Amino acid sequence: MVVIRLARGGAKKRPFYNIVVADSRERRDGRFIERVGFYNPVASGAAEALRVAQDRVTYWKGVGAQLSPTVARLVDDAKAKAAA
Repeated sequence: MVVIRLARGGAKKRPFYNIVVADSRERRDGRFIERVGFYNPVASGAAEALRVAQDRVTYWKGVGAQLSPTVARLVDDAKAKAAA
């Protein structure tokens, strides 16, 4: 099964997550099919905290990919931010 989930990066105590499309059997930070965005929970100032390629997420959902609960929340937040 194909899933859209977070892959952790960054330094210790400074998390940074890539939003990736991956096979569910792969490791969390392992091989992925496509990177569709990022999430930086410790962004401050003018730093961008969230970027999602909505068109690619829509495509992958259309071909059967499942979103993790956290990614689903982040995608909804990005849609609301784009609409505002």
